[in-house]
Amino acid sequence: MLAAQGSNKLDLQQAYDLSQKNYPAIKQKELIRMTSAISVENLQKGFLPQFSLSGQATYQSDVTSVPVTVPGFSIESPSKDQYKIVAEVSQLIYDGGITKEQKAVAQLNASVEDQKVEVELYKLRERISQIYLSILYLDEQMKQVDLVRTDIQTGIKRIEAQVQNGVAFKSNLNMLKAELLKTDQRAIEVKASRKGLVDALGLFIGQPLNEKVQLDKPVLDTFSMTGEITRPELKLYGEQSRLIGQQDKMITAKNLPKASLFAQGGYGRPGLNMLLNDFDFYYIGGVRFNWSLGGLYTKKKEKQQVEVNKKIVDTQKEVFLLNTNAQLKQQESEIDKLKELVASDNEIIILRKSVTDAAKAQLENGIITANDYLKEVNAEDQARQLLITHQVQLLQAQINYQTILGKQ
Repeated sequence: MLAAQGSNKLDLQQAYDLSQKNYPAIKQKELIRMTSAISVENLQKGFLPQFSLSGQATYQSDVTSVPVTVPGFSIESPSKDQYKIVAEVSQLIYDGGITKEQKAVAQLNASVEDQKVEVELYKLRERISQIYLSILYLDEQMKQVDLVRTDIQTGIKRIEAQVQNGVAFKSNLNMLKAELLKTDQRAIEVKASRKGLVDALGLFIGQPLNEKVQLDKPVLDTFSMTGEITRPELKLYGEQSRLIGQQDKMITAKNLPKASLFAQGGYGRPGLNMLLNDFDFYYIGGVRFNWSLGGLYTKKKEKQQVEVNKKIVDTQKEVFLLNTNAQLKQQESEIDKLKELVASDNEIIILRKSVTDAAKAQLENGIITANDYLKEVNAEDQARQLLITHQVQLLQAQINYQTILGKQ
């Protein structure tokens, strides 16, 4: 908890970091790593000695016999009921490289899935910045409420003196007091809205926040509307292309021949000597060669499919870059517009403040009414609110630009 750490402050980068650590999707990264490790470990076991045990009992309608009669010598025909139990151990010595390629595919697939999580986590930043800047906007609104309250209280003091001296109507005083109550209501609304946003931000970062927590205003001293797009989506497209390239290698590997050593030990009737009609032990050892040619029929089409998949990823990347550059252009235009509006707001506020200051003096001298004074106070208030809105919008647009660019 921030409070437990002796701090009641939070900046935007901290909000980003804490929200990512607390976001449920982060748990997928460890699960992806574990799944990849298990897959690779299982593939590595393909080169361990393989053991098998089989047996059978059969009865056949006829057996081989030798139709030759030799005086003093007889050749016994095998029994029609035959039995066999065989244990075999085999050791793969060459698999065409398929295990190596499968391990690489498993690792690259994990990288792709991990990067998908990174993309999802990066999108979270936009939501966090919206909540964070909304709170800052309400903080500025509260400051403006306090300024308006001060102006109204100043007017009340001056009208009270005039009412006591009999030079002003009490209705003018009541008008100002009613406006002060409206200002207090506005403060209640701002505080309630701020509390709701602070609670939402606390939910995202996984830490309860004090409703009076102070948020540092982001400073973008190095902000510039230039730079290379470095979004995590681009890395995702790169990982997907690598995965597809690895799948192409696996297609080649799976169509290569395979070889292994083997040894068999058995017991049955008959054994290897077909002329011995008794139960006997026997063994066989050697090299086994296997080359399945069925895959050659589909190899060409499978490689064509890989090329199509590569083009799909390349197209997705092109579309993403096009849309991202379009968003950047829109944000550039928005930033330029808001800079001009902020500059204009400052000029308007200077003029409005001079009018309000003059109205204070006129109210004190009884030249204008409380209603006239309130009009000037509200006009300055509206001008300041517009400045606050445009300043926060400008900051939001600048942060959005950096987020779209991938620099956040």
